[in-house]
Amino acid sequence: MSDPLGPVTIGAREIYDLLLATDRKVDNIRAEVAQVASGHGELVADHADHEARIRALERGRWPLPSVAALIALASLVLAVLSFTRGGG
Repeated sequence: MSDPLGPVTIGAREIYDLLLATDRKVDNIRAEVAQVASGHGELVADHADHEARIRALERGRWPLPSVAALIALASLVLAVLSFTRGGG
């Protein structure tokens, strides 16, 4: 049976160096994931703030159609009264 690597020999030092390089890469990835998680937390807070502000705007806007309907109804009543009293 022949050696699959042929004349190439890999020592413990090369394996150790590659293991350290891999560990550094994993640490870098871990730091990037932490940054992404932190950014996600900020986005969630911004989303909640925007949602609250939109809800406040929606609550402040509901009277406008109601007021318009009441004014239209009042003008209709006034027009009918004016017409029935012969003011037309």
